[in-house]
Amino acid sequence: MIEIRRATPSDGDVLGEIHAASWEAAYAPFFEAEFASREVRARRTRWHARVTDDSGTILLAELDGRPLALSFTGPSPDRPRLAEIRTFFAHPDAWGTGVSAALMGATLDRLHEDGYRGAHLWTLRDTPRSRRFYVKSGFTESGAVRTHDFGDGTPLAQVEYVRTP
Repeated sequence: MIEIRRATPSDGDVLGEIHAASWEAAYAPFFEAEFASREVRARRTRWHARVTDDSGTILLAELDGRPLALSFTGPSPDRPRLAEIRTFFAHPDAWGTGVSAALMGATLDRLHEDGYRGAHLWTLRDTPRSRRFYVKSGFTESGAVRTHDFGDGTPLAQVEYVRTP
């Protein structure tokens, strides 16, 4: 059974583990091993502060009681009336289980309830799994491309996806 709920301060460790495991599987191959290892460790601890601040909404999806996916959303910094999905990660153990689809549905429902007219997000250009997932979730590529430096001095291309009613 899939349950989706708002994350609480006591979820900091599980949010960190989901983010670290997913980031390691999907993003680490783009980086030098030492940098990737350091970034995986950093992702395990950053959620304690984020879940207690007021910068957005964090939803957590559980499958049979095991937390496996998270979404972090807030107002778009440059698009009035749209939300930005700032983070959307599922533990690799959840890939193909339907947890991510259920979480995306709940995330979009929550954004609609909060008065947003749609959402946008950025994902790495060279991550076909995530790109396919966003298309299946009703997002379309906007055509916008930007680069993002994760801190190693090597900017990677990101593409934007948008979903509006």
